[in-house]
Amino acid sequence: MAAIHSISRSPTVGPSAAPVAGMELPMSKIAIEVQKLELAFGERKVIDGVSLDIPEGQFLSIVGPSGCGKTTILNLLAGLIDVPHMGTLRLGGSAPRLGDARIAYMLARDSLLPWRTTMENASYGMQIRGVPPKTREARARDLLRRVGLAGFEDIYPKHLSHGMRQRCALARTFALDAPYLLMDEPFGALDAQTKLQLEELLVDLWQQEQRTVVFITHDLAEAIAISDRVVVMSARPGRIVADLTIDLPRPRSVRELQKEPHFHELYARIWQTLEQGWRHSDDE
Repeated sequence: MAAIHSISRSPTVGPSAAPVAGMELPMSKIAIEVQKLELAFGERKVIDGVSLDIPEGQFLSIVGPSGCGKTTILNLLAGLIDVPHMGTLRLGGSAPRLGDARIAYMLARDSLLPWRTTMENASYGMQIRGVPPKTREARARDLLRRVGLAGFEDIYPKHLSHGMRQRCALARTFALDAPYLLMDEPFGALDAQTKLQLEELLVDLWQQEQRTVVFITHDLAEAIAISDRVVVMSARPGRIVADLTIDLPRPRSVRELQKEPHFHELYARIWQTLEQGWRHSDDE
């Protein structure tokens, strides 16, 4: 089995030191637990011995090649699939279940309803969960403003660009009063500039509320820029080959990180770890 690598840089010490991503308080409460997870579809093993403890308020990204089980883990946590598996999964100490109001799930596609306006789409999740009309309208309006869609509340999805539709989906996700955010490559299909803008918006929203996030991506630079911690998985069967603390200070600007030498240092060092982990996986 491939060794699990860890990469971090010692935080700056001193009274003016900025908070360091990934640093846990001594009594950090575990929000999400995955222990010795193994899963196969027929004769094909998909996930092999994955274990994760995710503290409350941590932003964790999972990176790995297609087919390694990233989205499967997310769907198991959300209770969207019920298949036999070994190991345990817990959110807030209880097993995953379908329709859990503690979870907000953002898909790779925006999934906006074409017959509903931007406002109606942003508030739709709250409507399903029984939030009173005035409360959900105020919450949706505030989030649409924060994601740059003020003035587009009455516009239908067909008149929105792809990036604007994803902004609406991001507002809909954060509108839910859910402590756990599960995000499955939400920016994967966007152009580079729009992707950077939405990463910036996501980081800004998260830094204000600091919910527990599990974010799936193929983009290593994206994972480093937005996360406190990055978990790297091998090719199928998916195993953890690296568990990395991203010790870039918060609050954080995705744009400004592009000028930060340590951001590029982390990128280079993690790529080296990726190659070593995948080589070990291929040799088995």
